[in-house]
Amino acid sequence: MSASGGTRAIMAALGANLAIAASKFIAFAFSGSSSMLAEGVHSLADSGNQGLLLLGGKKAKKEANEEHPFGYGRERYIYGFLVSIVLFTVGGVFALYEGYEKIQHPHEVEHWYWPVGVLVFAIVAESFSFRTAIKESNEVRGKLGWGQFVRRAKAPELPVVLLEDLGALVGLVLALGGVGLALLTGNGVWDGIGTLCIGTLLVLIALLLAAETKSLLLGESADPAERQKIHAALVDGETVTEVIHMRTLHLGPEELLVAAKVAVQHDDTAVEIARAIDAAEQRIRETVPIARVIYLEPDILREGGAMDARTER
Repeated sequence: MSASGGTRAIMAALGANLAIAASKFIAFAFSGSSSMLAEGVHSLADSGNQGLLLLGGKKAKKEANEEHPFGYGRERYIYGFLVSIVLFTVGGVFALYEGYEKIQHPHEVEHWYWPVGVLVFAIVAESFSFRTAIKESNEVRGKLGWGQFVRRAKAPELPVVLLEDLGALVGLVLALGGVGLALLTGNGVWDGIGTLCIGTLLVLIALLLAAETKSLLLGESADPAERQKIHAALVDGETVTEVIHMRTLHLGPEELLVAAKVAVQHDDTAVEIARAIDAAEQRIRETVPIARVIYLEPDILREGGAMDARTER
């Protein structure tokens, strides 16, 4: 994912959520709707989410140093994890609590035109943000389905914004349904039920994003297509004859570590092997530009292709 694409999606979501949060709190103040209060907190949490994603992107640009020789690319994963766990879950738990309180102590929705008007405005604003996230995602997801894109994306920003906007839109529809049923029936319990549904939705999204960002934090390999390209680039058929084994690891969304043991001819000189290794590194970087840290170990195979037991790891 390009950094610019992710930043555009984040800024669109941030602007929409700040405007929506302000309108929801105004509506809550005039109507007393708990759905509006829960949605207002949700929008504030969403705004905080975007702030954390922007902060993570900025910190990830720090130069590598002696203490962190592979750089700070994983800062983006850490802040994505914070978004998924802390803010989403806090918003979800708060909404569940407000919904429970509303059901226990229901009251009629006052000044119904405030929450309804704000909800309509919020749906329009969130749709704009969601459209921006979809557009930016389409530029990088290729032929992947949406589920595959969320699971396999190495950059956390777009999946987070996508699920955040989707959750917001569904939550707004639930809030509108809760307020509408409360107005039609005169029973404020429906407002609380709508709020409970919003809280459940936020918790489910939090769990999904937590699972995905946890995998990124633990360390994911390159995509299968990229691994195949690297494997093919390693072998030149002359000095480097085979890849014995290879490991890849994302140091960040746009930085890949490649470590491989390759087979060379037993009668090649040290100079020939060194030149072949340099050429293999160059081929890898040309084929997969994000492969920036490459470690290659030459080894010799027995006749018949069996690997010397001493070379096993």
